[in-house]
Amino acid sequence: MEIKEIVSYYLNDTTKTLDVTFRTILDSEDEIREDKVYFEEISDFGYEFASNVKDDYIGILDEEYEEDDDFDSYYDDEVDEHEIMLFLNEYYLIYPSKIPPPEIF
Repeated sequence: MEIKEIVSYYLNDTTKTLDVTFRTILDSEDEIREDKVYFEEISDFGYEFASNVKDDYIGILDEEYEEDDDFDSYYDDEVDEHEIMLFLNEYYLIYPSKIPPPEIF
């Protein structure tokens, strides 16, 4: 199982989770998967993108914001989407039972 695309993600400082929606290479365009991964688990894998989240930071990436220049300038340098994808691919390789089932989008 390999992640093909991250549809959206949110670094939730209140719950200390990465809330992510994504597609795997096995999913159609009509399917998505949603999961929540605790910051502690991310850190355990050696990834630090969740450790720099501040209370006032909203780390959202969504398809509707991709064209928004103001959003991109605020968002750049905060979290690398590729790093999230690398983490998730490694995480689900180690814990295949934690892969969420696909849902119709």
